[in-house]
Amino acid sequence: MIARLFRISRPALWINTIGPAVVGMWLVGDLWRWEALPILLWLTLPFNLLIYGTNDVFDQETDARNPRKGSLEGARILPEEVRPIVLGVLITNLPFVVYSIIFLPWDAALWMLLYALLFVGYSAPPVRFKARPYLDSLSNAAYAFPLVFVPLALAGSPVWPAALGLMAWSAAKHTFDAVQDIAEDRRVGIETTAVRLGVRGVVLWSGLLWAASTVAFALVSPLVALVNAAFAGGLLYVLRRDPTTRAGHRLYPFSIAFPYVAGTVAGMQLVAAVSLGMYP
Repeated sequence: MIARLFRISRPALWINTIGPAVVGMWLVGDLWRWEALPILLWLTLPFNLLIYGTNDVFDQETDARNPRKGSLEGARILPEEVRPIVLGVLITNLPFVVYSIIFLPWDAALWMLLYALLFVGYSAPPVRFKARPYLDSLSNAAYAFPLVFVPLALAGSPVWPAALGLMAWSAAKHTFDAVQDIAEDRRVGIETTAVRLGVRGVVLWSGLLWAASTVAFALVSPLVALVNAAFAGGLLYVLRRDPTTRAGHRLYPFSIAFPYVAGTVAGMQLVAAVSLGMYP
């Protein structure tokens, strides 16, 4: 069952939680801080199991009809797996919750709590942001919260243009990725932002958010902003030329690669700056 929980946590997507946390540590001005280790560990299997395990539990009906589930793109769970998943989420996450309350500054712990609640609320009723147009997209801004709570946990200050830029970027990417699921979501009565806007509307919505993220990133690193604009522009151009759910599915692997590419560019610059004593 441990191997199953590991797969449900979608390791290919851990970059979305670990990456911002590592960047948040570097933005404080250190390549490594041992105080950050508990947070980084939390953002591996425990927190990703919370995100995707919760999603799989409450999306069983949709996932059963989605042909891309049950593969590397997401699990398709059985009803008897619900209890082990819930126990897995609780057992792996509660120690870190206790740690953050006892040992971390209150503002860092508060952002971490909000981070967890937004992801639970994305999938779980009665909130279930997933089925609320625009809120489903905007709630995914939470992916940027490590850029806030990691510096606060290390007695530093968040770099707000970077954090706000990643919030806009995450909201854009969520809606862009949801294009491939429009048919399945519509069939079971889930109205996401992508369902409400349609493919062409997603190009505009995600385009505006990615443009906002580019402006914010430019205040921190023009090179990261340029890479962001080029990659986002390429994805949007292809989807605009072929505004179909099939195109959305074909573009999904490139969308998964997006944070690896942009994160590598940002990370190399930060590592160089910190190593040379140029930052902060």
